[in-house]
Amino acid sequence: MTNSQLWFRGVRSSKFRHVYGSPAKREGCYENIKITKNAHDSHFCSVNPKFVAVVTEVAGGGTFLVLPISSTGRLDFNASRVTGHRGPVLDIKWNPFNDNIIASCSDDCTVKVWHIPDGGLAAHLDDWLIDLHGHKRRVGYIEWHPTAENVLVSAGFDHLMIVWDVGSGDAINVIDCHPDVIYSMSFNRDGSLIATTCKDKRLRVIEPRRGIVLSEGVCHAGTKACKVVFLGNSGRLLTTGFSRYSDRQYAVWSQSDLSAPLCVESIDSSSGVMFPYYDHDTRIVFLAGKGDGNIRYYEVADQAPWMHYLNQFLSGSPQRGLGFIPKRGCDVSLCEIFRFYKLHATKGLCEPIAMIVPRKSDQFQDDLYPDTAAPVPALTAKEWISGKNCNPILMSMKTGVTITTHKPKVYQPTEISLPNAHNNNSKKFAFLSQETVPDYRPLDVLSEKNQKTSSNQSTKFHQIQQMFGSNRAGQSNILVTEEIKSSNVFSNEQEELIDSPKTEYQLQRAYSRQCEELKLLRKQLANRDRRIRELEEQINKLLQRKLLK
Repeated sequence: MTNSQLWFRGVRSSKFRHVYGSPAKREGCYENIKITKNAHDSHFCSVNPKFVAVVTEVAGGGTFLVLPISSTGRLDFNASRVTGHRGPVLDIKWNPFNDNIIASCSDDCTVKVWHIPDGGLAAHLDDWLIDLHGHKRRVGYIEWHPTAENVLVSAGFDHLMIVWDVGSGDAINVIDCHPDVIYSMSFNRDGSLIATTCKDKRLRVIEPRRGIVLSEGVCHAGTKACKVVFLGNSGRLLTTGFSRYSDRQYAVWSQSDLSAPLCVESIDSSSGVMFPYYDHDTRIVFLAGKGDGNIRYYEVADQAPWMHYLNQFLSGSPQRGLGFIPKRGCDVSLCEIFRFYKLHATKGLCEPIAMIVPRKSDQFQDDLYPDTAAPVPALTAKEWISGKNCNPILMSMKTGVTITTHKPKVYQPTEISLPNAHNNNSKKFAFLSQETVPDYRPLDVLSEKNQKTSSNQSTKFHQIQQMFGSNRAGQSNILVTEEIKSSNVFSNEQEELIDSPKTEYQLQRAYSRQCEELKLLRKQLANRDRRIRELEEQINKLLQRKLLK
């Protein structure tokens, strides 16, 4: 067999074999951005067809920048930002079903959801739609559910994952199966499973509604962070990590059996963490390392060797992070199949990089653009919680889809919610200012209680009345009357809270609410005792003065 025949056998035919990266020109970039210097392994950039969001460097808190996608060029130094976090922002993600909604997580242990008006920010935004509290340490990663509306998953450095219903602000489930820090999360195509990598070097596939680990296995042997992504609905996963000798590598796994990978391939010997990006429509995986200047891409196959190397985009400027736009935001007239937004590590620049398939025709290419995921939820949060699964609703890239976005209505709970809620705090401060006298006896003995309370509480005030005249007595009677009224108000509020909790989460909320109330009652009793001691001291001083006269 001749050499030419051998060479021909080694070439694999693919329509994506000649994909190339095309960086935007200077006027198409976003300049003068103070990109964050945080060492956290996150993208620090999130993009949708309307906006570009970039985490920025700031002292004394956490901010991120939101720009209309058409506002390229040099950024004003005093540009408006989202400034609601008290600690550095670690991750940001746009809602896949509403281009004006973005979620962010931070070092301050919270997850916040924001509404960005059309046209961008006119002033600094510090008014969030909803504030999610539940993590005890900083929150490192967040992911929106791909098909269910208002479902968000957060992973914190307290080794917990919390599944949130953003519409109501409640925690659907708390997943506590990781013994160490979580490095990455990825939903599968219909959102029924979520894969995670952890510092304990194990890869897990979890059912998020019940928190059950369906399969588990040892991932890469290196000590640095591993990342994972589901390869669509193929039943396989891709992980990137480091070998025992600190070589970067990728591995392909079957989601049902994580005991051993289907294949493992070494990439190079760089030290930057490698991020995987999967395009379900073209079945191409892009691998980009933090601190690298190049982006490699592979085509996924259904048979061994599972991944076929295509090419790489080379650049001399290292990247601090990479965001990517959903497929519905790509330019079909240029045969663009993917678009990155590269955050330069050495200069304040966000540079769009289009991945283009070279075609001579300017007509719509049906083979490059199958129907893609539309910005329309396939399920509601309640349907998904009840156990339903559904693939994404698809849209045509040729005709597009018209989506109207709106500012969601902020959820206002009617009952007393978590201890840190504003309405609960206002009631607590009202109790403190009134110095109420609580009584937990039934309402049928309320009249008897009032008589005893008035007689017991007014004993020392009657003594003062006998000594110092009717003026002070009148004031003391007014004070006693106010205390009786405040105690009645407190008992009425206790009656309203008799509703028994039904779920485990409601029990936890009721328990935490009662603990807070007990603390307040102890503080009120201490204040009452201190006030009595002060009055006794005043009486003794006045008696001594009277004796001296």
